[in-house]
Amino acid sequence: MSKKEVNTDIWVASMLKENEIKYDAQGSTVKELDEALKTASKRGTGHAGYPEYVAVIDDFVLVVEDKADTSKQIKLTENGIIDMDTKAVTDYAVNGAYFYAKRIAQGSNFKKVFAVGVSGNEKHHEITPLWVDDRESYKMLPDLESFVSFSPQNIHEYYTRYVLEEETDFEKTTEQILKDASELHEYLRTYGTLKDQDKPLVVAGILLALDEIEYGGFNISLLTGDQTSGMRDGDKLMNAIKGRLTRSNVGPDAKKDKLLAEFSILQTSFRLNEINEVLGKTPLKFYTEFLYEHVFKNIKYQKTSEDFIGRFYGEFMSYSGGDGQTLGIILTPRHICDLMCDLVDIEPNDVVLDPTCGTAGFLISAMHRMLSKADSDQQRRNIKKKQLHGYELQSNMFAVACANMILRRDGNSNLECCDFLAKNPAQVQMKGTTVGLMNPPYSQGTKADPSQYELSFIEHLLDSLTIGARAAVIVPQSSMTGKSKAEKAFKVSIMKHHTLEGVITCNTETFYGVGVNPVIAVFTAHEPHPKDKVCKFIDFRDDGYETRAHVGLVEGDSAKDKRQHLLDVWNGCVEAPSKFCVESTVQPDDEWLHSFYYFNDEIPTDADFEKAIGDYLTFEFSMVMQNREYLFEGDDDDAES
Repeated sequence: MSKKEVNTDIWVASMLKENEIKYDAQGSTVKELDEALKTASKRGTGHAGYPEYVAVIDDFVLVVEDKADTSKQIKLTENGIIDMDTKAVTDYAVNGAYFYAKRIAQGSNFKKVFAVGVSGNEKHHEITPLWVDDRESYKMLPDLESFVSFSPQNIHEYYTRYVLEEETDFEKTTEQILKDASELHEYLRTYGTLKDQDKPLVVAGILLALDEIEYGGFNISLLTGDQTSGMRDGDKLMNAIKGRLTRSNVGPDAKKDKLLAEFSILQTSFRLNEINEVLGKTPLKFYTEFLYEHVFKNIKYQKTSEDFIGRFYGEFMSYSGGDGQTLGIILTPRHICDLMCDLVDIEPNDVVLDPTCGTAGFLISAMHRMLSKADSDQQRRNIKKKQLHGYELQSNMFAVACANMILRRDGNSNLECCDFLAKNPAQVQMKGTTVGLMNPPYSQGTKADPSQYELSFIEHLLDSLTIGARAAVIVPQSSMTGKSKAEKAFKVSIMKHHTLEGVITCNTETFYGVGVNPVIAVFTAHEPHPKDKVCKFIDFRDDGYETRAHVGLVEGDSAKDKRQHLLDVWNGCVEAPSKFCVESTVQPDDEWLHSFYYFNDEIPTDADFEKAIGDYLTFEFSMVMQNREYLFEGDDDDAES
């Protein structure tokens, strides 16, 4: 066995281990599988034959064959099916994996079998999965970048989506949530004639009031539309909201008063509190019943309801008209919030700050990650009460963010309604923040007011963190080029005091319908950028997310796999070709983008060379046939001279 083949074996084993897939090499400790392979010699001798790796994951079997050379990935017949001749089975990864997988499917009680052929190395490789049944058929599945789809956490979803071609439970639920969010937007417009900026406040207020049902502080039957008592439906909802804020220990009183002032539209809107002839009740009662029926009813509290409520509210906010754009804010998609938390590797003992928090998406993602890693109830209480901080300038978004955190049982929402840029960084540092996450206002900076440039927000955030803190920000890629004089100065200052770790170019549709090409930049605070520091610049435009009409950005089939590959490359677990990741030293006047540093490091194969020559000869022949042979005469003249 060559050194290359050994390295490939080791690399594949490391991927299996990384994804918590327990495997056996050259055989199986499961007696039934071992029996099926005892006569599975690829050369047809009737002797034993074993793939590189076999794994049992719940009721699935994973069979893996690998080859060092990517030219030995798969061989097909003239008819386009997997060649099962002895030499093809012996020499090609997919063919060999299919051979062994078929033996297991036909010779054991395991009927859910995946065959995976792998070739190459961590930098240049191919991973091709097949679904194999106990007959003479198989299903070719899309190529992968990693084994994350086969992890114990993901394999059932992968099977449902790819093999059965059915919607997963999560997808079905999301589809219903989107439908409900769409209907609610229409009802708010039709019966409440509400402005876009008021819709989230009405929904957030009602959700807070409904959250009091559990404690006996509210009942939908109280909403009678009767105004003779001086208590309108809006007044009753506001009383419940006050109770919910008190129960969450929201303070000081000035903060509580600011929140109540934003939710006061429930009281001040005549249309919301008047009985509608079509509905036979007030719009407020109709909205409250709708939210109770579709969000709260028959849902146990604690984790399940938190996730469901959060997903509904997130989809509602991202739906047309309520996506924050009319509020001057571009809300960060949830998958980007989660990704940025992973890029800075948030741990349970971190203290997190989002200085332009919008609806608190980053803080919620950080909280979920920290809670999932916490190992005691006391640590979980500390995370909720002391380790999540946010600032928001716009009072209506501040109210929405507070509601969002309270509905996630955050304990005590540490949010402030204030201008982050007016804060003294030294004072903010006193919070002991170890992680900064931010999506600052876009395209607000001018020569007249350079403090509003995205780079100004970045520098102010880094200055506000503790020494060695990590920060991830998502900004337009134009901010990484530093075209204006002020932006160039910001880049110089940032590198003088802080370290740039890398920049990831994102899907151009990340902010669906907004027309922004975003990048994620990652920094380490208060450590001057070393001249020999090597940064990573990654092209992650192909992230597996797709746009769907009237819905927006949705998770595609390959999104999980591509995300895991990104994290593996970012964390140095695997290498990647330069078309995906370039590692380079940087200067302040460089464009901090993958496209600036990119070079093609792939060595052309013989097939590539032959194709290029063939394409050229075809082009030359075509031009000659069109009497344009003069295009090639200059080359001959040059050669003669």
